[in-house]
Amino acid sequence: MAQKRVLVVDDEKLIRWSLSRMLEKNGYLAEVAGSGAEAREKVASFNPHMILLDIWLPDAVGIDLLNEFKQKNDELIILMITANAQSDYVVQAFKYGAEDYIGKPFKLELVEHTIAKAFDKKALIQEPDGFDQGLDDRFELNQMVGNSPKMIEVFKNIRLCAESDCKTVLLLGESGTGKELVAEAINQHSARAKAPFIELNCAAIPENLLENELFGHQKGAYTDASSEEKGIFENADKGTVFLDEIGDLPLSMQGKLLKVIESKRFRRLGGKEELETDVRIIAATNRNLAQMVEDGLFRGDLFFRLNVMVMHLPPLRERKEDIPNLVQYFVAILNREYGRKIESVSAKGMHCLVDYDWPGNVRELRNTIERAIMLENGRVLSPRCPGCEDARTSGRGLQTPSLQPNGAVSAAPPEEGGRRYASLPISGMSMDELEKELIVQALVQYQGNQTDAAKHLGISRDTIRYRIKKYKLAGFGKDANDDQQAHA
Repeated sequence: MAQKRVLVVDDEKLIRWSLSRMLEKNGYLAEVAGSGAEAREKVASFNPHMILLDIWLPDAVGIDLLNEFKQKNDELIILMITANAQSDYVVQAFKYGAEDYIGKPFKLELVEHTIAKAFDKKALIQEPDGFDQGLDDRFELNQMVGNSPKMIEVFKNIRLCAESDCKTVLLLGESGTGKELVAEAINQHSARAKAPFIELNCAAIPENLLENELFGHQKGAYTDASSEEKGIFENADKGTVFLDEIGDLPLSMQGKLLKVIESKRFRRLGGKEELETDVRIIAATNRNLAQMVEDGLFRGDLFFRLNVMVMHLPPLRERKEDIPNLVQYFVAILNREYGRKIESVSAKGMHCLVDYDWPGNVRELRNTIERAIMLENGRVLSPRCPGCEDARTSGRGLQTPSLQPNGAVSAAPPEEGGRRYASLPISGMSMDELEKELIVQALVQYQGNQTDAAKHLGISRDTIRYRIKKYKLAGFGKDANDDQQAHA
């Protein structure tokens, strides 16, 4: 394999020397430049694969050179050199196509790692797609799959937030776009990775319990407060608090959250002492916070404090080129989860999936693949997305038994030629509802024998027992085999 060529552009001679020596030691071909004019000459003559580019040069601004070089060669990998990783120039550099940055003062070991990873990522993007069980191992950011330009931008911003230790991050995106995964990825790739990561869904906690959940309480703070209890901000000290659905945070709590952000101090319920906390706050919402501020539903001062580092997560319809990789990834992990051996996806099925707009985004896609795997008996998956006309009008299938309110089955489904077929409403039915229907049908077919029903569905007996308990299926609380053993 030909040696990679790397150009170091910096006005400090010692930096040029140390980086070029490190590069040569690691098997790269290295050239240096001390000015913008010299950098242009070396780019033309040396034709580098990568440039380590200082933001400030005697005769040029690194951002301008970055934009100029990327316009001429978009395949060129550019890592910015900066003394201030939190500056607006770094964010602007990522927008113009910088792959990553190197902070001053730097450790050569970290620079080596950053350069190697940048080359590895470029190789991964150019690698032909493959269908294999190890697909998920090729994507490092916490099961986040994609190599579209918009997802590469998300990966860059995750790295920026993680390594610069941004104290507040705001994630904006539709439901199902992966905001929780992004929050976890920021945490995992930061210096706070070993500290607590605590998530709170602001829409899921009643307003009268929310303050206690966030800040804790002193003994005797209210009638049932029999002991002292720490809240999330106290338990997450030195770590990360992820506030999902921040747009649903009551106005009464928004001011208290603002105080924590600004002063890093808070009080427990019933307490007089102010406690300190050092946490990163990642907030997420699918709502328009700016509009909520205008409508008086969200505090403007809190919005502007959260609006420092903002990441917009693209809906799936805007990165359809990622759908084949996502499908392969979900098939791989669901094969393991359900003990299936799906080997490929039909061309017609993949075309259907790519053509659909996915209003529920990645979450909806995963549920669709899971449903298809549960219904597929062969090795080639033929998924039908919720928007496909043939999926809604198909007349064949297993007539689901009607369920009484208590979960009991009133009638067994009919059979045709010894085989059951699916004719389930695709739209309007959740994954849980479909799973419940399939389990009921299998249990009816095998007269309540959980072992046989589980085998028919390709899951373990423990799994079906857990699902029976989960869905409160009356009459199926124990296996028929258990009864036989009890009477033996």
